[in-house]
Amino acid sequence: MEKTTLYLPADLHHALKEHSRRSGRAQAELVREALQTYLAGTAWPQPGSIGAGTDNGLSGRGSEEWLTREWDRAGNA
Repeated sequence: MEKTTLYLPADLHHALKEHSRRSGRAQAELVREALQTYLAGTAWPQPGSIGAGTDNGLSGRGSEEWLTREWDRAGNA
């Protein structure tokens, strides 16, 4: 296991200590369980598209030419 440090607001820390005392379970065990439950229910955001555009007027070569022109115009050549 890896060790980490958490900074909790006083009220949350008190609630964790009290729950630990009443349940007879270690605070670390309760935190691990809560994190596992939370992370299991969290959906990661998915990208809208990855290079799957619908602009028929723009090609890869056209994009590169535009970028080159803009880069040169900005004085980055």
